[in-house]
Amino acid sequence: MRTSSSRRQFLKTAITAPAAGTVFSRFLSTVEAKGLEKNDSGLNPVRDDATGLPLLKLPEGFRYQSFGWVGDVMSDGVITPEGHDGMGVISQTGDVVTLCRNHEIKGSKSFGPAELTFDPKAGGGCANLQFNVKSGKWLRSWTSLAGTVQNCAGGPTPWGTWLSCEETVIGPKESFRDIQYEHEKHHGWVFEVPAEGKASVEPLQALGRFVHEALAIDPADGTIYETEDRDTAGFYRFLPNEPEVLTKGGRLQMIKIKGKDDLRTGARSGMRYEAEWVDIEDPQRRNTPGKEDGLGVYSQGKAKGATTFGRLEGCWFGDGVVYFNCTNGGEAGLGQVWSYSPQDHTLELVFQSPSHEILDSPDNLTVSPRGGLILCEDADLKPLRLHALSRKGELKTVAVNNIQLKPGQRGSLEGNFSGGEWAGACFSPDGEWLFVNIHDPGATFAITGPWDELGV
Repeated sequence: MRTSSSRRQFLKTAITAPAAGTVFSRFLSTVEAKGLEKNDSGLNPVRDDATGLPLLKLPEGFRYQSFGWVGDVMSDGVITPEGHDGMGVISQTGDVVTLCRNHEIKGSKSFGPAELTFDPKAGGGCANLQFNVKSGKWLRSWTSLAGTVQNCAGGPTPWGTWLSCEETVIGPKESFRDIQYEHEKHHGWVFEVPAEGKASVEPLQALGRFVHEALAIDPADGTIYETEDRDTAGFYRFLPNEPEVLTKGGRLQMIKIKGKDDLRTGARSGMRYEAEWVDIEDPQRRNTPGKEDGLGVYSQGKAKGATTFGRLEGCWFGDGVVYFNCTNGGEAGLGQVWSYSPQDHTLELVFQSPSHEILDSPDNLTVSPRGGLILCEDADLKPLRLHALSRKGELKTVAVNNIQLKPGQRGSLEGNFSGGEWAGACFSPDGEWLFVNIHDPGATFAITGPWDELGV
């Protein structure tokens, strides 16, 4: 898809953070040395503008509106599926922004029409949503991709599309965790979804077949950075032959840190490492030769000395660097936040959690237009929290899942859903609205308030 120069500049602005964040990593590198400030005070239940229910706990001055609940009928007549996951803003026309939202489902049947379906026996996919940032109202939603498997995260492109990632390498009629599936095609791919019109539903196989999580694109040259959600994971980059036309292929590479075979432990915040990249000769290889391990891409990089991470998750480009989460990395096994600088070819450990109380298993993340990060938490906790890692190196809880539904309040939904993971956080280009999902039971939220007071 080609875009005009003005739209391309808008989208570049939407994906990257401004110069205000240029000192962000330097602030954060001192977090452990100076002692971490964690501020959870001032969060209270706030009633949803849409349902009137106190679904979230937020700081004073914040409000929100829910939309797109599982089971709701979308504008195209399709029932909203479950598993609300990764999400991004991919275009804006006037005051209306368009988002694309992943649905992390294995399933046995496509939820969408045949023309948008890759595999008719697969239950995952994407929905597009529109929101008016001036009126603060949700407008409509529709199916944009179907027939895929376990669409976890992905990332927005500078040219106005969404790249949706499958978090699996399952094949036709295979089982997973003792459940038999009837999929007709091989999975483990990335798909491109437009803001309007029909997705091609053809996988971008050159980006690799592995357990994808998220990706981020450097708007300067179109390089795509990809994360892998395995206990032994690689951090990858894809060098496209022609930026904006990913069907024309390119080179897939895995990061190699000099002198560091494994960075799951042994690092401290602020530590920097020199990075280089090794080529992946066969991006479509599913397994290590002689094994059924789903690590065919990773093992190729490892054979060339590439570095191991643990369960890489969210990935976002901002302020000239790529930020990504390692959900169980660090000495406590509770999560790391890394940044890679394409200009300096260096990798820096921005932050790692010392305890469950501070941060537990960061998953999706996004960069605020003002600088600072929003971190989505996915752990075995109730309630789960949404955190802000501010420009000054302060980690603050900015939202708490408070979804507890009684019979009749939201259709057939009933129970305590406060342990549902946060996912898909992303800001409107003007930074006024944060869009975010709660995976279970499945709902999308638009949150606004004095973000600058929180340092993000």
